[in-house]
Amino acid sequence: MAGTNRELADFLRRARSQGDPTRAGLPPDGRVRRVPGLRREEVALLAGVSADYYARLEQGRRITPSPGVVEAIGRALGLDAAGRVHLEDLIGLTAAPAARHRARAVQRVRPGLHQLLDALDGEPALVLGHRTDILATNRMARALFTDFDQLPPAQRNYARWMFLDEDARSLFVDWDDQARAAVEGLRFEVGRDPDDQTTAALVAELRERSTEFDHWWEQHRVHRRTHGSKRLRHPLVGDLTVEYETLALPGDSDTTLFVYTTEPDSPSRRALDILASWTASVPGAGRAHEAGRPDSTTGQ
Repeated sequence: MAGTNRELADFLRRARSQGDPTRAGLPPDGRVRRVPGLRREEVALLAGVSADYYARLEQGRRITPSPGVVEAIGRALGLDAAGRVHLEDLIGLTAAPAARHRARAVQRVRPGLHQLLDALDGEPALVLGHRTDILATNRMARALFTDFDQLPPAQRNYARWMFLDEDARSLFVDWDDQARAAVEGLRFEVGRDPDDQTTAALVAELRERSTEFDHWWEQHRVHRRTHGSKRLRHPLVGDLTVEYETLALPGDSDTTLFVYTTEPDSPSRRALDILASWTASVPGAGRAHEAGRPDSTTGQ
């Protein structure tokens, strides 16, 4: 059907299939459920809208519910905060149409942010931009993960590295969890700016080259990484676990600082200290690097 919002239709169907009737407070009705999840009429009942209205919304019809209705549908589907924002994005509540079609500016890292990365020399830190592009790294991030500056400019992307670089697969003990989170983060970003062609090209490449990416992309789950942990098996210092916190940078909501730390006096802390000492004398390793991309007014 022309004009159908296919992303919205897919997201609603998959979210409904993952719903739990018991948790939603629905009493047993004696009918056999042939497929898991909630029925359309049940979501409509829980959201306080007509079954026909919800059906048209799930079909991707070009209708725009009020913020209150969107909130009620998100509640009925049991969406978390990221899922609700994604729903608002897909419906079009969070961005004006003109803003969605405006070309993205090239992302640059401020000198002060480079200085901050240098000041965090004992802790791995990096800056991610649109579609998980690697914008800047400090010495410890390059030592812990990889030197993204040695990659061709078009490949300086966290999700691409995670799925297409064999070293990444061997580095992360919990690769499945980390890779799935990267997919869910890209899904969230596509909802924020569905017309960005560079992101679309990245997704198309990863779906073609990675069966895991394609499988998780089809699940249409979304995730916003704010904190967590990563388990690594580093080729130089062995097993260690790092915790990460993310900081959104004022003035550029599409730029995020990731800082990785370890528990004090732990084996992981000692491993990170050894890695720091081994790489301290590497020429050029001391200053934060900017992972530059081709100059373009579209950021591509």
